[in-house]
Amino acid sequence: MPTTIEEIIDGFEFIDDWEERIRFLIELGRDLEPLPDAARTDANKVQGCASQVWLETTVGDGSDPILAFRGDSDAHLVKGLVAVTLALYSGRTAREILATDAGQTFDRIKLREHLTPQRSNGLRSMVERIKREAAAAAAKAEAPAG
Repeated sequence: MPTTIEEIIDGFEFIDDWEERIRFLIELGRDLEPLPDAARTDANKVQGCASQVWLETTVGDGSDPILAFRGDSDAHLVKGLVAVTLALYSGRTAREILATDAGQTFDRIKLREHLTPQRSNGLRSMVERIKREAAAAAAKAEAPAG
């Protein structure tokens, strides 16, 4: 299965039928490494999602730290949405994350037009959480050393 956001976009652009797109999304979720139970904490839980979603963040060092994300969900389709979101943002610098417009990617693969309002809100909540984490990492990196 695809691992980069470009490969995921290519996969979606190749599929015309929405039911096939759903299957592809579920497959992406199945390929996502499960989050250990120890990481399924309230602190890692994404608020605003109808399903249970957890995001774990690791922040690198330096003036423009790289953020790595791991995530999981108790719902197959949502886990696929987590996989797409992680492919878009994980392994990027805080600045890159803040400059990346998830909406453009989601529109390009025609994701949002077929999601229920609840799932769209959950997807937005995941992206907002990642952007908050990136903003906090960038602010911390720019703060003078004490």
